[in-house]
Formats: sequence, structure tokens, C-alpha cells
Amino acid sequence: MIDIKLIRENPELVKENIKKKFQNDKLSLVDKVRKLDEEWRKLKTEADKLRAERNKISEEINKAKKAKDEKKAWDLIKKAKEIPEKIEKIEEKTAKLEEEIKQIMYTIPNIIHKSVPRGRDSSENVERKKIGKPKTPKFPVLHHAELAEKLGGVDFDSARETSGNGFYFLKGKLAILHEAILAFARDYMIKQGFEFLIPPFMIRRKVVDGVMSFKEVEVMMYKIENEDLYLIGTSEHSMIGRFIDKTLKKNELPIILTSYSPCFRKEVGAHGMEEKGFYRLHQFEKQEMIVICEPEDSYKWYDKMLQFTIDVFRALDVPVRVLECCSGDLADLKAKSCDVEAWSPRQKKYFEVGSLTNMEAAQARRLNIKIEGKEGKYFAHTLNNTVLASPRALIALMENNQTEKGEIKIPKALWKYTGFKEIKPEKAEKKKKK
Repeated sequence: MIDIKLIRENPELVKENIKKKFQNDKLSLVDKVRKLDEEWRKLKTEADKLRAERNKISEEINKAKKAKDEKKAWDLIKKAKEIPEKIEKIEEKTAKLEEEIKQIMYTIPNIIHKSVPRGRDSSENVERKKIGKPKTPKFPVLHHAELAEKLGGVDFDSARETSGNGFYFLKGKLAILHEAILAFARDYMIKQGFEFLIPPFMIRRKVVDGVMSFKEVEVMMYKIENEDLYLIGTSEHSMIGRFIDKTLKKNELPIILTSYSPCFRKEVGAHGMEEKGFYRLHQFEKQEMIVICEPEDSYKWYDKMLQFTIDVFRALDVPVRVLECCSGDLADLKAKSCDVEAWSPRQKKYFEVGSLTNMEAAQARRLNIKIEGKEGKYFAHTLNNTVLASPRALIALMENNQTEKGEIKIPKALWKYTGFKEIKPEKAEKKKKK
């Protein structure tokens, strides 16, 4: 959410930002907010005048009583009794206006960073860099779902019976590898100085409204029936929500946290939900990172956080690239964002495995997360980034470390977590045991 002062003082800047995001249907909202805000300020001034008048009358009543002018005192008391009712009516109007303004402000997009490339949608995102050399083996690379079944590491059919599409049972060594990836990502972030958390997996609506745009809520979040609780789509929501209505001391900053959680997403209208495999799911697991910091430090942290994710994937022998999100592909709360994509030898292209976002002050303004400085309080900047989300990371590892025999070679960084260096097809494993 942007500062309403921008709309008061520089509405054209706000409108130009809306145009950059190709949301011209929202242009009229800027003028609507200005009009409502003017009405709110007039009412507030009127209420302040009435309060001042009430205070003045109270002084005059005391003087009249001291002068033993009972009639004047009585007349003033009658007049004073009318004022609270008038103030109450004004406050009811201002409360309604405040709520209407807030709901509109929630839909006006955050001011994007000057470096964000202009574009209508994800097709116009810009490749910034590639890290690691993409390999395309001479043998046919198996689809991860087919390979997982050959390895005896997954049961899709039973999951469809218990839960429907978008779920799976992971088994044996593949399940161990899945957990090893997450454990490695956790330990890597702890080594970078991040505090490790396991957060609540459900959050209240006030936190949901603080961390997400309305459109995202409808297509992503699962609501718990008859309770003010939602299953989290990512642990960033719980971790940022932890600081709702808090004022932080400068010496507490930066706050750098990493967390593990399962993630739950409705994925309404998502392409590929019916496809067999791990790519698009209703449930997955993730290691996340967040930073809450001084405004002047947020883009330094943006660069650092991006490098952390790149380092994790390179340790897993997975080539990646960084794709800068264009203006039209940014959700309304985002000031700047990029996707980290992993190389798929099977598809001979990159696919998304995580994203990094600087919200600047937008989330903090919604959640009322402030910093107490020498010259007063101001809103913090918040950032979030995927360290590693599995099983998408598992797909990338399986494809990039797959052999012609249909085995998976385990990257050295994971050996201490798995206790084995390869996963062979189920038949080969049985033969080996005999």
C-alpha cells in the first residue's frame, strides 16, 4: 500500500505508475481517493473544532459557576451536551470514509522501482544473467514423474484416491532426498547468519490482508471453515506477520530470518494441475528467507538474497538464470522482483524454482511495522525470497543429475544428509540387495 500523501501531493506520479503496470482501469481510483480524502479531512477539521469548542465551553461553565451565574452555566451545559452527539455522527462518517479509502488504497499498486523493465506480462520479463553451463545429455532425459516411478519413489495413484490431483506420496530414498535438499538449504541460510524458525502454518485475515494483494488471496489461499484462519501459501506470510503493529529499534535491524514450512495453494485456474508430476501442486515444502531493514539498505539485501539462492542451486549442480520481472508481471504490493529459474535438460529450457521480492514499505504500511529513529517513526522495508522450494528443486536435481541408466547421482553437498550417493531404479536396487 502506498502512502496517501503521494496521492495528495503527486497524483500524476501515482497515475503514471498505474499506466506502467497496464492497469488503466484503476486510474479513476486516484481521483476517487483524493475526493474521499478531502471529505475526510474536512470532517476531521470540523470534529477538531467541535472538540475545541467543547473545551472552551467547559472553561466558561467553570467561570459562570465561580461567578454564581446559574442561568448562564445551565445554558452553557445544555450547549455542551449537544456537542458529543455531533462529534459522534462525524466520527461515524469519518470511520466509513477511512474504511472506503483503505479498501481502495489496497488495490492501487505499489510504486515500482525505477530499474523495473516495462512490459505487459511474464512474456516480457528480462533475462539478467545465467549461472552454470546448461547441459543437454545425448540420451533421452526422462520426465521426472516417470523417473520417480521407476525409482520406486512416488505413489501418485494412491494420492489421487486420498486427496485428488495435485498431491503425491513420496517414498524411500526419493523422500529422503527431498528432505535432504530442504535440510541443506536450512543449514546454508543458518551459516549466513539467519535465525531459523518454524512458523505457524495458519494465519488470520488481518495478516493475509497485510501481506498479499486481494487477487492473490482468491486464487491462492485455503480458508478454514468457520474460523478466522487461512492455510499459508508461503511461510513469508507468517514471518512478516509476526511483526504486525510492532515498532522496532534501529539496533534490532536488520531482522534476518529463514523458515521451513509446508505451503498450501488452491492454484485456481492454474495450467498443468491435471498433469502427472511435481510441478504444480496444492501442497509442497519450502525453505524461505525474509529481511526487515532500514529503507536505505533494502536493495543491498535484495542483491545478497538473490546470491544466496543462486549458491544453493549451484551446490546442487543445477544451472540457473535470473529473470527480472517486468512492470506488468509484478503483483500490486511489489516494488521489484525477479525469478530464479532452473535449467531443464528434458525441456531444453529454464523453469521457475523461486522468486525474490522487495516490497519496500508497502507490506510494512499495511501491517504497521515501524522503525523508531531519532527524528520519529517511519515504515520499515520488507523483502522475501525462496531459498529452495521442493519438489520443484527436486525436479531440477533429478533432471540435471540423471544418468543414461535412469539413476540419480546425488550432489556431494547432500551426501551427509542422505547417507547415500545415488538412487538406482527399483529393480536394480532389489537385485543389489539380493
